[in-house]
Amino acid sequence: MWWGRVLAAVAALGALAAAPAFAQEPAASATGTYLNLTPKRVILDRGRRNNAVFLVNQGDQPVTVDIALVDRVMLPDGQISAVDSSERQAEVQAAAAGLKSARAMLQVSPRRVVLQPGRPQTVRVRLSSMPEAAAGEHRSHLTITTLPPPEAGPTAEAAAGGDVTGELRFQITAVYGLSIPVIVRPGELDVGARIENLRIEHAGAAGDGGPSGRRIALVAFDVVRTGASSAYGNFEVRVAGAPKSAEPLGLARGVGVYPEIARRSVRIPLTREPAPGERLEVTFTDDDASPGKVLAQAAL
Repeated sequence: MWWGRVLAAVAALGALAAAPAFAQEPAASATGTYLNLTPKRVILDRGRRNNAVFLVNQGDQPVTVDIALVDRVMLPDGQISAVDSSERQAEVQAAAAGLKSARAMLQVSPRRVVLQPGRPQTVRVRLSSMPEAAAGEHRSHLTITTLPPPEAGPTAEAAAGGDVTGELRFQITAVYGLSIPVIVRPGELDVGARIENLRIEHAGAAGDGGPSGRRIALVAFDVVRTGASSAYGNFEVRVAGAPKSAEPLGLARGVGVYPEIARRSVRIPLTREPAPGERLEVTFTDDDASPGKVLAQAAL
């Protein structure tokens, strides 16, 4: 009888966007590995066909990572999914029909690297071919995926081959990753947006999965992309007429709407319940080609 150790890998790829929200904080694995990517987006166009991404292992142990380009799409709720994902397949395939992949026109180096703690690694992204301007915006996602350490144990194949003796045990090793968009713009930027279906909602109330009696006010709405390019920016919720120095009631940074969808839903938690008769203003400002430019505004 053979005995072996079975290694199961669990992949947890993030996302980016609301943004990614693909997060500004380093991503952490269950094993204590912390990775950080800078910048959070890469834009290539006729004036800039090369860029560098800096990858830092902020943990205390070396980690091996694979670096790849993966086509991903945004869904109407803001989630980012790989085109070949089996989850929510109908929605993913509907969005994939509108995706213009940049993967074939991009080169990335290196493709695998061992990250030492605290030492940055430069990843080069180069545009090898430029589509026609009329082709519109193309995109793929630079994806960093950790590999299990060699000491994680033999594979199931090794155990099945009789190369391993000892007690049969199961070990779960977490495999996780980070992903940022790489956007190719062969023509002029065409970006616009508007806010629709603005309303107040509540989460965390009894029957909503939260502690009984605890309610959190949210501003909910749809952000509609009106240009051919992706819209990307920051949302602020403020009391109308309040001083500019006043703290906003709600914030959402790094919210994008990619070209494969026309609109996406956004929900922003508020720091307090709006007072009766209080008028709120929601502002969407650009954080792409024209930082600070107001893309859309609506009042509630």
